[in-house]
Amino acid sequence: MNQLLTILSICFLTVSLTAQEQPTIQPTIMVIPFAKEGNSTRKAYEYSELNRIAITKVKEAFDQRGVNTIDFRAKLKQLQNSEALTEDQEMSLKDEVIKMSGADIYVEIEANKDRTNTGNSVTCILTAYDAFSGESLANKVSSSPKFNTENFEKLTQKAIEAEVDNLLNTIQEKFNDMVENGRTITMEVGIEIGTDFNLDTEVDDSGYYLSELIEEWVAENAHNHYFHIQGQSETKMIFDIIKLPLKDDMGRNYRISTFATDFRRHFREKGIKADRTITGSAITITLSSL
Repeated sequence: MNQLLTILSICFLTVSLTAQEQPTIQPTIMVIPFAKEGNSTRKAYEYSELNRIAITKVKEAFDQRGVNTIDFRAKLKQLQNSEALTEDQEMSLKDEVIKMSGADIYVEIEANKDRTNTGNSVTCILTAYDAFSGESLANKVSSSPKFNTENFEKLTQKAIEAEVDNLLNTIQEKFNDMVENGRTITMEVGIEIGTDFNLDTEVDDSGYYLSELIEEWVAENAHNHYFHIQGQSETKMIFDIIKLPLKDDMGRNYRISTFATDFRRHFREKGIKADRTITGSAITITLSSL
């Protein structure tokens, strides 16, 4: 009996240690200011003291909860050259900062002062996005209590504290789902006008149509082999869902361009040219003869 209890204790300890060795993967988050249409992210940060306060308070709240954060101001300084920066470049600054940061998720924050006869308050709108696809993951609106004070820094902190835990819980839940099931992209494959083949053409000795070879390749390369075809004809295939992993084999963020490049190289070996355009999380492939 003692031997049996000892064996059971060892098994229980082994299971416990194994569970402890599999911690929840946390996303890396960057907090940035919300910029209205026609305004740049740089101006939204530099010309608004309240936005700077809000970003600092959200980042502090994340840091206190052990979240991996990236400093937006530091990344902005790396990228920014105020003397040479044109208006067009300012408009694309947000995308450049997000790309350079390597963040998994970015949180846009908009902070507004509310002045009334019964007291002042601050309302914060916090929206979390997947940095890879731009998909909205969480949205919270929070207002501080009203006080007869001009200390808007303190009011901003109170507004953030009221919702930051709910925001983080939602972000973590959505991120856990992406870790397990992958991120979603779309892909449209078409045939260039004048090309001497279509998607119902046999392109090698396998006897499969080109469309069947494309479907087979997507199935092999999609995360957990998960994809869905919305529609198909002789000249077009539309994949409305393809799941991609968060990380590659080296532990780096998996990029949509990698998937498109692997597709292009695979079909080049079959004598097919695949030009691709990437917009956000959407890939457009145009096939033609080499």
